[in-house]
Amino acid sequence: MVSHLSLLLVLLLSVSLANSASLQESFVQCLKLNSDKAFPFYSSIYTPGNPSFTSILDSSAQNLRCLEPSAPKPEFIFTPYRDSHVQAAVICSKKLGIHIRVRSGGHDYEGISYVSEIESPFIVVDLLKLRDINVDIKSNTAWVQAGATTGEVYYKIYEKSSVHGFPAGLCTSLGIGGHITGGAYGTMMRKYGLGVDNVLDAQIVDANGRILDREAMGEDLFWAIRGGGGGSFGILLWWKIKLVPVPPTVTVFTVTRSLEQGATKILQKWQQVAPYIDENLFIRVIIQPFSAGKNKTQRTITTSYNAVFLGGATTLLQVMKTSFPELGLTRKDCLETSWIKSVLYIAGFPSDTPPEVLLKGKSTFKNFFKAKSDFVREPIPEEGLEGLWQRLLIEESPLMILNPYGGRMSEFSESETPFPHRNGTLYKIQYLSLWQDGDKNAAKHVDWIRKLYNYMGPYVSSLPREAYVNYRDLDLGINTKNSTSYIQASAWGYRYYKNNFDRLVKIKTKVDPENVFRHEQSIPPLPL
Repeated sequence: MVSHLSLLLVLLLSVSLANSASLQESFVQCLKLNSDKAFPFYSSIYTPGNPSFTSILDSSAQNLRCLEPSAPKPEFIFTPYRDSHVQAAVICSKKLGIHIRVRSGGHDYEGISYVSEIESPFIVVDLLKLRDINVDIKSNTAWVQAGATTGEVYYKIYEKSSVHGFPAGLCTSLGIGGHITGGAYGTMMRKYGLGVDNVLDAQIVDANGRILDREAMGEDLFWAIRGGGGGSFGILLWWKIKLVPVPPTVTVFTVTRSLEQGATKILQKWQQVAPYIDENLFIRVIIQPFSAGKNKTQRTITTSYNAVFLGGATTLLQVMKTSFPELGLTRKDCLETSWIKSVLYIAGFPSDTPPEVLLKGKSTFKNFFKAKSDFVREPIPEEGLEGLWQRLLIEESPLMILNPYGGRMSEFSESETPFPHRNGTLYKIQYLSLWQDGDKNAAKHVDWIRKLYNYMGPYVSSLPREAYVNYRDLDLGINTKNSTSYIQASAWGYRYYKNNFDRLVKIKTKVDPENVFRHEQSIPPLPL
């Protein structure tokens, strides 16, 4: 019986590999017809039979849950070297009737840039070779290719100027292409807004395989790609970003307070202060259980106030003394540094790490995890926080991160870009449950975070209960293989985009009526 089963598995694998090889052959021939005839395309395509397939697939994937053996795998991965190769990939995937997924940095929380639960077969177009960055300090702009990481962008700006920066992600291994399509927030959001608020132009490949810049795509599509989420409107090739001024001296600090040190009351005050404090100051709160005592048997909750101030320590201490004395910040807590060093600090690198580490573009955070998000419009009362602590203490490795809003974020209207979480938002919550033992206990952790999310319902935004598209959560609803209906998609569409969802649907219907670019939570076109 076992030998028959083994034989059957071998035969199935042989058929699967043969199909992949045949599809690869057809795809390469099509690429040659529609792009560079002389280019050695075979060297940029990785099938499951290729020794490098797994390492390429795993290379930038952040959520190990999406790499489990049970997760669907692509027929092959294509790593284009030129913009024209991406054009040809779109044309050829349409001609061959094969579904396409696009990955710029691999940070999608549900892995939809390299896993498809609803389409088979599918291929992955991985933009890891497309990472040029051209910084022009004279015009305060840069053209950045979609496969570059945020860290590489920050480094290339720093290389040209120590007093310029860009307001995007805190994590330095994010692919800039996908990152900005969802909003892109960072430590300078209260001063300059999001990444999408600082984009001047773009180049994308549309559903017909054409390369379009802002002028050619028109203002509707340009609006949609700046916050409407990745994978719905085309393949992002380049962003033209606006650089922002940063001071020569930036101050950072991390101050941790446990429950025994009055964490609950301090967090109560933070909720009232952080969104209204000086816009040069970003204080996020990282919340997690901590085992203390002789044998690490006493479990408590710690709240770490992790901050970046665009200015010197003396000014920062005055601001804190006036607005948030409850934290008890001292000069000893403060580290004066440069903007590029503050990037490394907030990303969690050791203090002696040289900025060149940003050029490696490697993720320092690879875990099995499930995440969710919320936006808070009224301070959570003390009893709400007490109930939260009880729930965090029973989970093995939970994490919550609170990011303050206000400042420049309150000056944009909800419809300025598809990212609607603006005025009236006090802060955003990210919930995470992390684990290391693969599928074995995944259900237990996922169940815990769902229950926590239910508990938080009364304390967060409602009608809709808002969510951040870059913290993708398939619990909110998914498109199915043959149906991406407006009604179905509204379940998550209004949470991510509020009333902007309707405009996104109209634009999708106009630019991609055949729904070439689709995934579990892509914007649906209306039926023709």
